[in-house]
Amino acid sequence: MKVVVVGAFGTLGGAVRAELVGRGHEVVAVGRSRGDELCDIADPAAVGRLYEQVTGIDAVVCAAGDAVFAPFSELTADDMVATLRGKALSQIELVRQGVRHVAPQGSFTLVTGVLTQQPIAGGAAASAANGAVEAFVRAAAIEIAPQRVNAVSPTLLTESTESYGPFFPGFEPVPAAKVARAYVRSVEGRETGRVLSVG
Repeated sequence: MKVVVVGAFGTLGGAVRAELVGRGHEVVAVGRSRGDELCDIADPAAVGRLYEQVTGIDAVVCAAGDAVFAPFSELTADDMVATLRGKALSQIELVRQGVRHVAPQGSFTLVTGVLTQQPIAGGAAASAANGAVEAFVRAAAIEIAPQRVNAVSPTLLTESTESYGPFFPGFEPVPAAKVARAYVRSVEGRETGRVLSVG
């Protein structure tokens, strides 16, 4: 399959890219500053250009999304808008525009996170954005069939423990490679409208 991997050079995205390549898929690596194609998915026009430049797509997977972490009392309206745009609206746009460019039996795999179900202090914006993505996946799956859409929801990554571990006290981290296998399940399987939790 020809798979577009958005966020292909991040910790998770790199693991997803390696797993898909190892399974024989043709991967188009997409990043904001490097890759086979450059795209800031928070910009709908850039998403449109991406789909114009890449043809013959069987699957789109996303391992990218920006969120503001701050105490709720310090979150601004701009912080909330930036998080919803960076984590939720950007991924929704990948699907909204992508349905016209992905194969009829193709799929989309988005990313959310453990904070939807297990919130932490300082993570209200991220929790809200994750929840929006998960609700969208369930709703969109009804309308885009036979194309499919799922989300992968990882807990804290082992590789990110040094940077983010203090924000996740008591959480058991998982290796990015394990999360990448959930992406494979979504791409190669037949499930749709599912949130695949890893943790």
